[in-house]
Amino acid sequence: MTAPGPAASSPYPPVPGQEGGAPPPAVPGPPPESGVPAPPAGPGVAPPFAAPPTEGRNTRLWLGLGAGALALLLCCGGGGAAVVGLAVTGVQAIEEQGRAVSTDYYRALAERKYGAAYDQLCDSAQRRESRREFERRVADEPQIDSFRVGDVDPNTLTVPVDVTYTGGDRERQQVNLEQDRQTGELEVCGVN
Repeated sequence: MTAPGPAASSPYPPVPGQEGGAPPPAVPGPPPESGVPAPPAGPGVAPPFAAPPTEGRNTRLWLGLGAGALALLLCCGGGGAAVVGLAVTGVQAIEEQGRAVSTDYYRALAERKYGAAYDQLCDSAQRRESRREFERRVADEPQIDSFRVGDVDPNTLTVPVDVTYTGGDRERQQVNLEQDRQTGELEVCGVN
């Protein structure tokens, strides 16, 4: 940039027929139709297209990859977590049902409600023994004073039960469970 003031003399030699220090005439270049690019413009001239931004390019790339990985994790990992959750919940449901049906069965026997105990039996046990036969058989056995139901083994569907009889004798019995095909509930299917 130059300061206003008197014009400075031109560094170019005067050309005959021109005034003072005017710049020399433009050198003719190739015509625009020749296909040869024009020489580059000087400083301060805008480029014909904007240059692509380079600032923040890696940050955007990593943010995009991170968002994609998170979406993949939620889709695949969420499904895996759901399967594990269902398995754990299923095992807990089996344990709760097994303990509940065993407790109900032994409570009915201890309270001498043999019909209610018979109702806890699975279909195959009820086919082997009628209600009347069951009631006669358990009425002749020693009376249960107390009992303690153990943990269900989900692999074998068995439950250990510590039984104390009225006379003070103790015994550990193992309840075999079976799932009812119609209701899906666990039922007592024999005691060893």
